[in-house]
Amino acid sequence: MTRINHVGIRVRDLDVSREFYGKLGFEFIVGPMGPEPVAIVEHPCGININLILNATGDATGNNVLMDDIVKYPGYTHIALEITDYDSAKNNIEASGFSITEEVEYNGARFFFIRDPDGNVLEFHQPASS
Repeated sequence: MTRINHVGIRVRDLDVSREFYGKLGFEFIVGPMGPEPVAIVEHPCGININLILNATGDATGNNVLMDDIVKYPGYTHIALEITDYDSAKNNIEASGFSITEEVEYNGARFFFIRDPDGNVLEFHQPASS
């Protein structure tokens, strides 16, 4: 293996998700396509996300992997590495997104936001080396 190729995130509404990820700098590539169907967005840094367009409309809005008391197995979030914590945080807040948690641990700093479907994104600045 050489790297992670993409991350798949289940969403309800392509237009809403395109707007959200577009504000984070992701560009729409193609879609929907395929049997599930999937739309692809990609950030100029090379991060590729597949927006899987088969979430049911009757879901509670909770992220069952992060919000429920019972801790089910599965992927809980994606961590996007950043180089300037304060700038990234300011840009996120200026885009109208709510930061749900901030953490500092052993010199690393990171914060979390949720996409419109409750999927968790972490913005992670590693500790200085």
